[in-house]
Parts: sequence; structure tokens; C-alpha cells
Amino acid sequence: MCSSNISSNIAERHNCKTKKIFCGMATNILKHVFLLFRTYLDMLIDVVFGFLFDGRRKAIPDLEKKHNILTESAVTLAAKIRNKELTSEALVAACIERIKQVNPILNAVIDERFADALKDAKVTDERIAEGLPEEYFKEKPFLGVPFTAKESHAVAGLLNPLGIRARAYVRAHEDAECVRLLKQAGAIPLAVTNVPEINKWQETRNMLFGQTNNPYHTGRTTGGSSGGEAALAACYASPISLCSDIGGSTRMPAFYCGLFGLNPTAGHSSLKGSALRTGEHPTIASIGFLSKHCSDLAPLSQLVCTGIDFNKPVDIKNVKYFYTETAKDLRVSPISKELRQAMIRVVKKLSEDTSVPLHQYYHNGLEHMASLWRHAMTGEVDSFPALLANNQGEANGLLELAKKLVGVSQFTLAAIMKLLDEQVMPATDRKWADKLIKELADDLTAKLGSDGVLLFPSAPAVAPYHYSLLLRPYNFAYWGIFNAIKFPSLQVPLGLNSEGLPLGIQVVSTPGNEAVCLAVADHLAKLFGGFVPPCRVLD
Repeated sequence: MCSSNISSNIAERHNCKTKKIFCGMATNILKHVFLLFRTYLDMLIDVVFGFLFDGRRKAIPDLEKKHNILTESAVTLAAKIRNKELTSEALVAACIERIKQVNPILNAVIDERFADALKDAKVTDERIAEGLPEEYFKEKPFLGVPFTAKESHAVAGLLNPLGIRARAYVRAHEDAECVRLLKQAGAIPLAVTNVPEINKWQETRNMLFGQTNNPYHTGRTTGGSSGGEAALAACYASPISLCSDIGGSTRMPAFYCGLFGLNPTAGHSSLKGSALRTGEHPTIASIGFLSKHCSDLAPLSQLVCTGIDFNKPVDIKNVKYFYTETAKDLRVSPISKELRQAMIRVVKKLSEDTSVPLHQYYHNGLEHMASLWRHAMTGEVDSFPALLANNQGEANGLLELAKKLVGVSQFTLAAIMKLLDEQVMPATDRKWADKLIKELADDLTAKLGSDGVLLFPSAPAVAPYHYSLLLRPYNFAYWGIFNAIKFPSLQVPLGLNSEGLPLGIQVVSTPGNEAVCLAVADHLAKLFGGFVPPCRVLD
């Protein structure tokens, strides 16, 4: 009897094991079939949208010799102004002229204070000419350098509509905290730039100001939500670009426009006055900057962040490297061949350049990047439906969809999709998501420590055609996952592909270790050339 039970249990375990093996095989086969389907679907999407938008490509005007000063970093420009080698007024005037040249093609600027900026610059020059103590320059490290900001950052006197019609004529009465800190450092506000509605989409488009175009291919997106900033910066029209990032909003436009873009550790910068926030509540968002020059990111970030040493010494020879070629989130498009090859080139070059081995990294949390970000967003205090209605009630997704079908909705389809996601789709399981977020963060912390980085794909593909992301709504997840776990991440350009579109990679470190990210980004810039402009720079 006992022997019979043992035999029965063995047979049962064997059957159970066989079923698990079969289920695993079947699941893997289905995943591969689905990925193959997604690959061909993405190819079809690109063919269709390419037919619609490739013919709309417009060239960006060359940067004239008289404007060559705009190729310099913000740090260098500040030094030249301080040393009386350049006047602030001349620099501001050059930026204004360049904006007027490129903005008709880009559609990036939504409001400006050109005349007032020139007055501010003239006053700055007069004070410098009279003589200022060295201590004053230390307190104002960017004295006389102009900056632009995404319009969701309140800049006193300028439009602050957040991309929605209900706020079409609203102007900011006071500066956002990040704007105040930049002005305190001596920088001069010049203009505010276009964003998607409430900063919540992968394209910079709204019903007030239309869409912003990518300078490398105007039929393609700049990304969002700091797309206006990225377009201007890439065209040498803005020395300092003030952004923010809650799901890739700094790094995505930086990638699509061939720039460096840093999203610092969440919780170290104030969002007061940004997208109507009070700055009093925890958030996964951070204030950040994008730039043509990696060297600008540390001093600029240090102005708006507390508790982080961006200039901490790092020995690049002692950095530990991990890399992920692709995540396996089925909601996200498969990684394109050219971006896989870009990762391989980086890994190969670093392997040749350093004696430190590179290790592959993977965690099952990367199979649920979009879901984990979506869950992390439920902890944000602001309400997207309420903000769309300018906090006068709430927008209703189903109603707005019906209105959109008859052409009377005041919102873009992207905003309506976001409404439906929040109001109709079931919530992500909280316990499961919290557990997986913690496990991923803990595992990465253990692997990277204080001197390691993770090299991670930027996106499934280079800058997509306008509107095509409506069919790929989760492709931002390669950026969003690091917002969800509150890790700093830095976007690094890697040159252009055969179509002249920017390639890139993310460099990720553990919270508070941005200096390691910056050191690796600077090293990669030296190895791969850094920023490549979308226009000719005339000598």
C-alpha cells in the first residue's frame, strides 16, 4: 500500500514536471511568434508613416560664422562673459537671431521675452564693466547666459498653458523654483517651449500650438515632453535647456535629437511651480537638463538639486560595467537591429579600452517595464483628468473619445488615450508591482554599488514618424522604468545612423551616484564623438 502511494506520488510529480516543461515551451514559442509579429507590424507602420512624412523633410539653416559662439558650452560662455571676451547682450542677440531662423521649421517656441532679455543682458554687461568681485561670479556661475524652459515650468510673465485650451491665455505670475534658481545663478530667461498636454505623451503636440518637429527629420518626432527644448538645443538656439522627467521627458527628446540628457535621482529637486505642482509631495519626477555638451550637466544640475555631489571624483578605470541588450516587455516594440548594434559597439569599445570586464544584466522586472511605471504613477498627487480640465472638474475619457470622433474634443487623441488608460483600464496589482519594483531596485543596487553603471537601450528605435507612437504607446518604457525605481539615468548620443538620425544609449547608476554616470558619459563622448549637429556649421 505504502509502495503504491510512493509510486503514485512519483508519477504525479513526473506528470507535473512534464506539464511545466510543456507549458514553458509553449509560452516561449508564443512569445517568439508574438515578437515576430510585432517586428513585421513595426516595419509596416514605418512604411505607411514614412510614405506620409518622408516628403515633408525640411533642412535646418546652416549655423553662420557670426553665430559660431553658439557652439560653445554654457560653462564656456559664462567664462567668456565673466572675462569680458564676450558680452551677454551679443550672446542673447545671437540666440534670438538663431531662434528666428529655425523656429518656423521646428515650431518649438510658444512665448518669448526677447526685448526684456536684451535689457537684462545689457544691465549685466554694465555691471561687469564696472567691476564685480570674484565672489559674485561664484554665486552666479551662469551670469549673462540665456536659457529656455519647457512652458510647464512657470516663468513670470510668460504663457503657462501646459498645452491645454482651458489655459490658453494663462500667464505665470511667479517663477517655478527651478527657474528661480537658474535666475539666481545669473542666467537670463529667453523663451518657453512647446509641450504635450500636461507633459504626458511621447510627442510634443497639443491643440494650442500644434506639433514640434525633429531637426534631423522634420517628419519625425522630437519626443516629449521636453521636445521643444531638445529641438532648439540641437539647432544651436539655446545654450541652457531646462527640462523635467517623469517617464523619459528629458532623456527621450535628448535621444531623438542627438543630445546628452540627465534625469537625476528623484526627490532631490523641487517641482514647485512646474506643471502646477506645489513641491510638497513625493514624486518620481526630477528637474533635469539636456545639452550638446556633457560638461554642462553637472554644474547645471547642481543648481537645482540638493544632497547630490555631481562633481565627485570618479576614476573611470575602476568603474564596473553591466549591460542589457534588450528587455522582454511584450507591450514594447522589439529593439531595432541598429540599436542592438550600437550597444554591441559600445560594449566592444569599452572592453578594448578598459581591463574591467563587462557583464550582461537581466532581471524579470524588465519584462514588465510599462506596467511598473504605470503603477508608480499612481503615487503621484496630481490628477491628469483634473489637470486637463484646469482643475475645474475632471475630463472624461469616454466622453472625450466620442467628441473626438465628431471633431469637437479640445484634446489630442494621445491625451484621450491616457484618460482611458486611467479611467477604464484595470489598475496594476499593487502588491505585485511594489514587490517587483523593490526587487529590481535592490538587485541593481547590489550589482552596481557606488561605482558601477548599467548600459541600457534608449528605446526600441530611433526617432519615430509623427503620430506613429499612437500605435506604440508603451515604447517610452525603456526610460520610464528608471523613474519607477527612482534611479538616475543619463542619455548619451552615439552619432547618426545611415538616414542621419541620432543613435544613443542610457547610462544608469544607483541613487546619488550621478557622478559615475557623468564620468562614463564623458568617456563615451570621447570614444564616439558626442553630439553631431543636424545642420552645417560654417567656419
